[in-house]
Amino acid sequence: MGKTVDGIKERPKWDNKIQYLLSCIGCAVGLGNVWRFPYLCQIYGGGAFLIPYLIALVFEGLPLLYLELAIGQRFRISAIGVWNSISPFLGGVGIASMAVSFLTNLYYNTILAWVLWYFFHSFQDPLPWSQCPLNDNSTAFNKECLDSTPVNYFWYRQTLNITPDIETSGSLQWTLVICLATTWCVIYICFIRGIETMGKAVYVTATFPYLVLTIFLIQSLTLPGSTDGLIYLFTPDWNVLKNPQVWLDAATQIFFSLSLAFGGLIAFSSYNPEKNNCERDAVLVGVINSITSIYAAIPIFSILGFKATNNYNSCRMSNILSLTNHLVIGDQNMTLANYEQMLEYLNSTRPNEVAEVKLRSCDLQKFLDQSASGTGLAFIVFTEAVIEMPGSQVWAVLFFVMLFSLGLSSTFGNMEGILTPIRDLKLVPTWIPSELVTAGVCLISFLVALVFTLGSGNYWLEIFNTYVGSVPLLIIAFFELIGVIYFYGMQKFSDDILFMTGKRPNIFWRVCWRFISPLYLLVVFLAYVVIQAQQHPQYPAWNPDYVHFPETEAKHYPDWVSAIIVILSVFPVISIPLVAIYRLIRCGLNRKSSKRFGTNPYINNSYDIET
Repeated sequence: MGKTVDGIKERPKWDNKIQYLLSCIGCAVGLGNVWRFPYLCQIYGGGAFLIPYLIALVFEGLPLLYLELAIGQRFRISAIGVWNSISPFLGGVGIASMAVSFLTNLYYNTILAWVLWYFFHSFQDPLPWSQCPLNDNSTAFNKECLDSTPVNYFWYRQTLNITPDIETSGSLQWTLVICLATTWCVIYICFIRGIETMGKAVYVTATFPYLVLTIFLIQSLTLPGSTDGLIYLFTPDWNVLKNPQVWLDAATQIFFSLSLAFGGLIAFSSYNPEKNNCERDAVLVGVINSITSIYAAIPIFSILGFKATNNYNSCRMSNILSLTNHLVIGDQNMTLANYEQMLEYLNSTRPNEVAEVKLRSCDLQKFLDQSASGTGLAFIVFTEAVIEMPGSQVWAVLFFVMLFSLGLSSTFGNMEGILTPIRDLKLVPTWIPSELVTAGVCLISFLVALVFTLGSGNYWLEIFNTYVGSVPLLIIAFFELIGVIYFYGMQKFSDDILFMTGKRPNIFWRVCWRFISPLYLLVVFLAYVVIQAQQHPQYPAWNPDYVHFPETEAKHYPDWVSAIIVILSVFPVISIPLVAIYRLIRCGLNRKSSKRFGTNPYINNSYDIET
């Protein structure tokens, strides 16, 4: 915490530049780099996706990142204070950032609770998701597990105990409640003294994932089928660039990956000295974030290629067993090595007998197409692949420790986006210790997040993930650009950057801030709204009674849930127009009062942070 000088508490400072950079990198590099970026590369033409992704990075991500780091460093206050200082009519922008950070933390840390649950079970031999449990009578294996897979059963039933639809709440899963409480306790310990303790924690949370990714990279490249996964990932399909959805997803990925508009990066940079090259910091953090995404994609899809190869070989072995049993062929005569040649020979010599055998369709490309993103990648696809790896317990432990570190370092940014405004705006009495304030925020967040530990919790988490972290952030970032460039003024902002870095922003930054980036955000926002308006929101439900089980059942959200979705999309940013209207009305009342009493309406008109 900051020292007290002459009765005034100084603003806390980073111990060194490394702490600050690691905090910003940890805030930017998160779970999305591991389970979202590789998925987008795969479904959108492999290497071809990098083109819209890099364009979005250059013209949208980096300019916004530079702007946030610069204003935080110049004003040296929280996001709410920054926007109040720039213009009283923009005070709602900081409140919106704080609201988004709070809501995002609720579901983000629930994912960390799931990660802890899997981590605790990764020490078992064999891994608990590698085989089906017995039924209640211990007379046979569980039917739901046999109808799906052990990996699916462990995730949907033993972890989530998921309900068949969102309208059935279910009960609290107490094992997840304990994991959630543990996660919030870890976060509290890391934040107990603000950046003093958090700055120490990032040395581990921001660097350990790179060590694990490197270990996974070395191991994954030695696995059979890894090259198939890499070829599939990076083979470019240039025709996919004609699809507008590719450009939309690229823009949103780089935007959310950098953790823009949450307020955390503004808070981090506010602890910097006034003289610091924030331009270099922004470029460094942005480039490292994107390189990390590409670096993570290599081991992830090497392992998924290994999984696809195993499934492909298992499929062919099943056919070999069926053929040898039905046609009475020697076990050693038909193997994986000569499967295609033998099948062609049998089709030509004994076609009627082969036709009687129910052979599975075995296509490596089909197994490679069975991709997943988000929780599906982490808790289903990857855990299934780990089972087949030698020393599976070690790789499972490393994987979930890596995910926990990635999530924890991103949480630091969101927590800073909540706690810094509380301290700067003196929302609680000064006599209350900051440790107690932090504990209160963690406790309230934990209690609210209990909704995600219900049987229907996964459905609600997907709603929060889809709607809280999308439109609200686009709107906040748009008003950030408008506020700095058109309210605060480009000339004044350039003077501030000259004071901080010793040089004015070049023509590229100025053109992006004034024209390209706002237009980019506006187009992405409108495209997103149009796409959402054309479809009725659906969600995948895990229902053992579904006729096509184990496929998930696509269900429409009921009307009352759709209403909640609208509220979640609007609530975080409603403060932007409300504060502007409130200030406008107050300004009008002050003008009437000044005319009545003959005073200047602009003297002693408090538009400071406190109002």
